[in-house]
Amino acid sequence: VDSYDVNVEEDLGEIQLIKIEKRKYWYQDDWYLKYITVKTPLGDYLEFPCYRWITDEKEIVLRDGRAKLPRDDKTQILKQHRRKELEDRQKMYRWKEWHPGFPLSIDAHSHSELPRDIQFDNEKGIDFILNYSKAMENLYINRFMHMFQSSWSDFADFEKIFVRISNTISEYVMQHWKEDFMFGYQFLNGCNPVLIRRCTEIPKKFPVTTAMVECSLERNLTLEEEVKQGNIFIVDYELLDGVDANKTDPCTIQYLAAPICLLYKNLENKILPIAIQLGQKPGPENPIFLPSDAMYDWLLAKIWVRSSDFHVHQTVTHLLRTHLVSEVFSIAMFRQLPAVHPLFKLLVPHMRFTIAINTKAREQLICECGLFDKANATGGGGHVQMVQKAMKDLTYSSLCFPEEIKAKGMDSQEDIPYYYYRDDGIKVWEAIKSFAEDVIHIYYESDEVVSEDVELQAFVKDIYVYGMRGVKASGFPKMIKTREKLAEYLTVVIFTTSAQHAAVNFGQYDWCSWIPNAPPTMRCPPPTEKGTVTIEQIVESLPDRGRSCWHLGAVWALSQFQDNELFLGMYPDEHFVEKPVKEAMAKFRKNLDEIVSAITERNKNKKLPYYYLSPDRIPNSVAV
Repeated sequence: VDSYDVNVEEDLGEIQLIKIEKRKYWYQDDWYLKYITVKTPLGDYLEFPCYRWITDEKEIVLRDGRAKLPRDDKTQILKQHRRKELEDRQKMYRWKEWHPGFPLSIDAHSHSELPRDIQFDNEKGIDFILNYSKAMENLYINRFMHMFQSSWSDFADFEKIFVRISNTISEYVMQHWKEDFMFGYQFLNGCNPVLIRRCTEIPKKFPVTTAMVECSLERNLTLEEEVKQGNIFIVDYELLDGVDANKTDPCTIQYLAAPICLLYKNLENKILPIAIQLGQKPGPENPIFLPSDAMYDWLLAKIWVRSSDFHVHQTVTHLLRTHLVSEVFSIAMFRQLPAVHPLFKLLVPHMRFTIAINTKAREQLICECGLFDKANATGGGGHVQMVQKAMKDLTYSSLCFPEEIKAKGMDSQEDIPYYYYRDDGIKVWEAIKSFAEDVIHIYYESDEVVSEDVELQAFVKDIYVYGMRGVKASGFPKMIKTREKLAEYLTVVIFTTSAQHAAVNFGQYDWCSWIPNAPPTMRCPPPTEKGTVTIEQIVESLPDRGRSCWHLGAVWALSQFQDNELFLGMYPDEHFVEKPVKEAMAKFRKNLDEIVSAITERNKNKKLPYYYLSPDRIPNSVAV
């Protein structure tokens, strides 16, 4: 890092713009310019933020750092600069359909085709093939790869590839994964804590009776009465019904199921499974498995639910609802908000590397014959069908964290005390919202100013039209008319790209590294009768050695922070120069620090601490 002083003898008058150009040398010498500070003859300082790459013989024209709405620009030269910047960006950031029905993504086949400003600093650092192989080496599991198709001999055999790090969640999972408490707990605080909902009536397709579950109920009530009292919960994997299982390896037939699971809150407020049906259509071939059944019958039914949960987690909770949605926000921001706009300055730290990581994933991970096909039963096209089906549930209100928790009937802390994902998520949501409100009030003195901001409206419209494909039922606004609605909208954008992604991404090694707890594929069909399951059958169903190793490498690599990670509230690039915004940032950081302290205090001495939504572990953006 160098800084240069340039002295100018003559008086230049009031400086409106600064133009920087770079001469081309015989080798590539891209230059990353952070900012320019101008000291005027009167002793005032003007900041011109850049934070961009200057490549080849390009020139960049900068405005000073004070954020301005379109209405604030009075002179032709500034209006023209603003317009030209967006015209250039719209040529560089183009929408493209990757698969029919998907949110649109960036028009680029590979990472190297992306605009230089949004590429990773070091492309090797995000090479999935390299990282997964490195992970397998670090975990010392590549020695099993030559036995790719062979089964493990028993559960203990999985320990050969399991890296025991004592006193960690992954070790605790390995020790307790068979227990009903552990199974139920993951719906609240595992890496997919978004599916469980309160059951208001037992669905016709899942004919559970009081007689079946009597020995699990502790309040001397019928099942219907327990439902009325709010003690019954349900998780339904209907989305997986009809999805094609992976056929890319002719030597291994792989299977999917679409289970439904009923859970019960016992007198200790623990959530426990009480009934599991492995398909959507009830009948003699699709029995309802119960905790009172033979031990291995019940265990295999739970393993099927865990495997289904893994698929929905990876493809819907993680890929669609954090990665793809964040990319939509990112492209729309670059296309419609110029660098001088206060909302560009607010959002740009939360878009860092998102388009790049998704482009890399489409190149190596979730493409045809990509790494995802190697170990996952939804590889080979199943994951595409899942995203297409899940689009109908991708609504604006489902991205508003408190609303979504309420819609699932999971909002009462008194009723469901151990739902830390909800508790921490609401705190972080409120802190982000308060910060967004503070920034909005600095630049928008009334609702009218919001509705008249043409660039903001174009940003919102781009997200609705291209991201949500103009689907009215998505509930995404086409325009924003009030400061209050704008605060909520910006909170959705920042929360999704930071907190929501952290909550569902960084726990993957903790919860999925013990393979029987999150099998990425199953090699035998779901059982159609009771009383026949043996331990041998279960091990035959679970992933073979090779797929287990790929899976382990993947969840390890995905759970790592970037080397130079920036966490929520860390804004080292000074896009904003005004004092009121600096104060709002300081207040935001203070709020986040208080949340960190509260979470640290709660987690003390807990065997299963919950820390994924602690702000000091929430990266600013989706970058892994």
